[in-house]
Amino acid sequence: MGLSIIILAAGQGTRMRSDLPKVLQPLAGRPLLAHVVATAEALSTDDVCVVYGHGGELVRETISGEHLRWALQAEQHGTGHAVMQAMPETPDDNRVLILFGDVPLLLPGTLQNLLIDAGDHDLGVLTVDLEDPTGYGRIVRKDGLVVRNVEHKDATLAEQEIREINTGVMCCPADRLKAWLERLGNDNAQGEYYLTDVIAMAVADGVTVHGVKADNEAEVMGINDKKQLAEAERALQARLVDELMTEGVGFADPARVDIRGTLKCGKDVFIDVNAVFEGRVELGDGVTIEAHNVIRDSRLGAGTAVHPHCHIEGAKTGADCEIGPFARMRPGAELRDRVKIGNFVEIKKSIVADGSKVNHLSYIGDTDIGTLVNVGAGTITCNYDGANKHRTTIGDGAFIGSGVNLIAPVEVGAGANIGAGTTLSKPAPADKLTVGRARQVTIEGWKRPVKKGS
Repeated sequence: MGLSIIILAAGQGTRMRSDLPKVLQPLAGRPLLAHVVATAEALSTDDVCVVYGHGGELVRETISGEHLRWALQAEQHGTGHAVMQAMPETPDDNRVLILFGDVPLLLPGTLQNLLIDAGDHDLGVLTVDLEDPTGYGRIVRKDGLVVRNVEHKDATLAEQEIREINTGVMCCPADRLKAWLERLGNDNAQGEYYLTDVIAMAVADGVTVHGVKADNEAEVMGINDKKQLAEAERALQARLVDELMTEGVGFADPARVDIRGTLKCGKDVFIDVNAVFEGRVELGDGVTIEAHNVIRDSRLGAGTAVHPHCHIEGAKTGADCEIGPFARMRPGAELRDRVKIGNFVEIKKSIVADGSKVNHLSYIGDTDIGTLVNVGAGTITCNYDGANKHRTTIGDGAFIGSGVNLIAPVEVGAGANIGAGTTLSKPAPADKLTVGRARQVTIEGWKRPVKKGS
């Protein structure tokens, strides 16, 4: 029997107080709905349907997936009505699993347990125990099976003592679900069709209803406002860090790290406080990330140390490199082994070969630097002529003095020395000292300008 997954994502989310649709609010660097879609695609299914409404085409443009189909809920008349929009193209002989676009922390393993317990013919309902279930519908069981879902306002005093509540996530055969949805009524104060009414219909039809409990409240929490969004962020970050610590990664303070993408670590990696990882980041064995760094879509080789307050994006390093503090690695920056990039240095679309150093206050863009090169403080590559970018080449063993301007395209030969303060616009030959400065002149009688009116 096949599996169809329906994700309800049409709500407006007015409590977010945002122009961005609720299901596109960011969690760990991705929209809420993207987390739910990823969970759905981790299950054995080739049919994932997203029911969308508010945000319309923006939701469709933002979320992509191999197996996604879309169903528009132009007007919102409750969860039952939302599911109805997806059912016409859902095969009758499939099972249906219903998820919510604002419940992003569900794990595939939890849903697998729900599907296994419900089997091919019964109804499965995901539940959870709450410390304070006030306001939630209670799950009433008999002999271990669910017999009804009672709303808080309708519950007896004894039923109000029940801590198990219905999360809304459920699975059942598609043909049975279609029949139940056809019988749904909207005779209530809101005039809406409630999916939870399906539970009573199943029991009345003699269908067994299995209640499967999630391990914790955080996994099934729905997100309706910015406070809950922040709580979900911290819950997800704790989960991600716990997984990394299980793999042997060390953290100075697990509560002060943010992973907004995928972080893959080798052995003996240590991460200090307030590090932010975005996109896909790989850290080799023995990498040390000191405090207050942002690293995005980069790969750092074994033994590399990143000192505080660096920004690294789209870069990669070899082994035993040293970066920072206060350095910036922009896309296309590539450091080979044992390279040192110091404070207030920016590297962009450049290769720095083994053992070379750029220690202070420099900009290196569109440059190929050879091995064992020393670049002095305040050196810049003038790579942009106002219309096009040009490359600079610096040969092995060259020494670039302080305050040098390298006007690209230009080449510095192997072993060349460039005198401090030089503006280099022509090739500098190998193993020679090249100096390019204006002659020093003192202007007699010159006076410093003063402000008018002084």
